[in-house]
Amino acid sequence: MNKLNKKKSFLLVTCLLFLFSIFTPNTQGADMEAYPNGAEAFMVGAAPPPGLTYVNYMYFYSANEFKDSSGDDSKLLDSLTVYAEVARFIWISKKQLFGANYGQHFFFTLLDADMKFNGPVGPKGGRDYHDTDIPYFIWSPFLLTWHLMDGKLHTVLDIADIYIPLYNENNNNFASLGRNYWTIEPVFAITYMPSPAWEFSAKFMYDFNTRQEDYSPGPPIKIDRTPGQEFHMDFNCSYGLNPNLRIGLNGYYYRQVKNDDFHGIDELPAPLQTVVKGLEGEQGQVWALGPGVWYKHGKIMATLRSQWEFEAKNHPEGYNVWFKLIYPF
Repeated sequence: MNKLNKKKSFLLVTCLLFLFSIFTPNTQGADMEAYPNGAEAFMVGAAPPPGLTYVNYMYFYSANEFKDSSGDDSKLLDSLTVYAEVARFIWISKKQLFGANYGQHFFFTLLDADMKFNGPVGPKGGRDYHDTDIPYFIWSPFLLTWHLMDGKLHTVLDIADIYIPLYNENNNNFASLGRNYWTIEPVFAITYMPSPAWEFSAKFMYDFNTRQEDYSPGPPIKIDRTPGQEFHMDFNCSYGLNPNLRIGLNGYYYRQVKNDDFHGIDELPAPLQTVVKGLEGEQGQVWALGPGVWYKHGKIMATLRSQWEFEAKNHPEGYNVWFKLIYPF
């Protein structure tokens, strides 16, 4: 491997450090999601009735491969595990706009990440990195929820989920969960139930990211960056065994659709300019699919799901487990 490829491989390792921005992972060409892919599935377009609803998410993610631009294992990653505890509060009012109920929601997320590499990385040559932190809060000031066709069609229009960073990123820790830039994410969700048994749902999202100051693609470099825009969706199909129990197939698709934009590249030494410019175009993508079960007892609802990733590029490839509890007050 020539010197340029060695430098590029080393810098690519650091892309992983953003694999965990809330709700989960990532933030750099190869790994830049603010939203935790696969968070939603069963009846995601069917918003709760007017009032306050509490939703709790418990999340586990594991991977031991980081795929390169060709979809091959880069051999950089030994293991990656992420745990998350997410509290979400949804408020839906009785106020009507355009035939929909107006509402808001707020997320609070605690994350724990552990990363192990196959070789020494970072300024201290470490192989094992760990962090526990709250990277940001999420707030949407404007939700509109429709229930149409006598309960067969449900939709949610979320003008923007706003990811509010706590500016606690640590560039010396490759597992740092901190975040120092904002994400604005419009959302549209839909659920169609042609019969009481069958349900089809999807949630579509598009992310706009603000400028990130002092991003470190590899020590000792620090450079400003505007992460590229991203499209992603969660989807689900389920069948009701009875009114209180459903089984289904769920998954997600993630694709970075705009390149990262590094600012001030011309100030770097010539060899590093080439490496950083190469990182700009390394757009991440991944698919995932897996089974799930939905259960209702009284007014409490719970789901348990797992998803296995495939067709990853510039992205980790692993699996996750989600447990979700919904309680309307």
